[in-house]
Amino acid sequence: MSAGVTISSMANYAILGCGSVGHVVAEELSEHDKDVLIIDKDEGRVEALRDQDLNAQTADIRDVEVADTIADREVVLILSSDVEANKAAVENIRAQNGDQFTVARASDPVSADELDEMGADVVINPSSVIADFALRSLESGELEYKARQLGDVISDTKDHMAVITHDNPDPDSIASATALQAIAEHLGVDADIFYLGDIGHQENRAFVNLLGIELNDWHEADPGIDYDTIALVDHAKAAESATGWDPDVVIDHYESDAEYNPGFADIRPNMSSTSTILTKYIQEFDMNVGEEVATALLYGIRAETLDFKRDTNPADLTAAAYLYPFANHETLEQVESPSMSPETLDVLAEAITNREVQGSHLVSNAGFIRNREALAQAAQHLLNLEGITTTGVFGLADDKIYLAARSKDIRMNIGKVLQEAYGEIGEAAGHSTQASAEIPLGIFTGIETNDDNRDTLLQLTEEAVKSKLFDAMGVESGDSNGS
Repeated sequence: MSAGVTISSMANYAILGCGSVGHVVAEELSEHDKDVLIIDKDEGRVEALRDQDLNAQTADIRDVEVADTIADREVVLILSSDVEANKAAVENIRAQNGDQFTVARASDPVSADELDEMGADVVINPSSVIADFALRSLESGELEYKARQLGDVISDTKDHMAVITHDNPDPDSIASATALQAIAEHLGVDADIFYLGDIGHQENRAFVNLLGIELNDWHEADPGIDYDTIALVDHAKAAESATGWDPDVVIDHYESDAEYNPGFADIRPNMSSTSTILTKYIQEFDMNVGEEVATALLYGIRAETLDFKRDTNPADLTAAAYLYPFANHETLEQVESPSMSPETLDVLAEAITNREVQGSHLVSNAGFIRNREALAQAAQHLLNLEGITTTGVFGLADDKIYLAARSKDIRMNIGKVLQEAYGEIGEAAGHSTQASAEIPLGIFTGIETNDDNRDTLLQLTEEAVKSKLFDAMGVESGDSNGS
């Protein structure tokens, strides 16, 4: 233990075996005015403990009588360096139906398992504790170093900083950009958020509107402003990532296919969301996180992890716990339950009508669409149909076939399925539970796209799109249940 460690409010303790570890624990408990009884077989050590005004007795912790001696103690810490003695102490306590909370010291994974099976409530291995502490210290030190680097790059901005999300930004991308903008402002730098594409999904539009986040179309940027610092945030999966950026900052939880040489980069594929990464920087800069930023980041983490049901790690949970008290939960509820637009309803109706089911997999053609984000909502709604574990909904817009897929089948990674099906003829990206693809409309036919033959193209490509997707899902054509 060390100064600052929270000590249990339980009334009294026993420490069996007072080597160096036990001695430190005993001193820490005594400093917090806890009633501590120490038992050790080394008479010289016991005498030294008594000289420190500690309550110590001489006895071998292997002896059955020791269990009687400590019967009134609520917590027993068995900390001898002799693991066999520790096992005997645990066995004696439990044999006498002792219900004290016991913490026992192990020396390796095998003895840890044995002590656990014998009834110890908590088993500690000092070498593992030291290793864990070292790794946490390393992580903390690395974050401090990275925050200093990021601060230096942002502070070098002479005019304005541009924070650029990925195309058609999702909640994680929007939230991360909002957080980086707040960090820049904390450092005295003006920053604007930009996007390419459009903000199509109703939840995303509600998210931006309710929180009052100002997003700007990069193609409409004010030519009179010099954005001499460029930051790409959650941008790796952007379709326009090859727009000629020369970024100064890159922060993402995906590796990018583009080759950048930024002044600062923090790319962590082991993280579930970029919002989690930015939350750590918010904490490291010791900022007063505002309600807008906290709400955005919490929603970004929740959306990217499907409310902590997908690829969630402890960092996401600790970040969410930090943000929770500062967030506006009424706003979150409004964002997560937006009204459905007439167009989305039309796309959903078309997808329901045209659905084809093979086994537990459903693929549907939504026809011509104006808002491709409606495909994702349709795919999600169709996933609620009885017996359906995977959905794919596609439609035509802007001379392309757009496809959105969802899956709750734990045996399938839908992102990899779409990559296998369409990666060589278009663009595909996604996770184990949701993914999307873009395919040039004439790729299957070689026919030039124009207004006169679009219906023909749709008819020609529909079966090809469906068959490739079903094949990639591993579904036999004979499994069809009709539409």
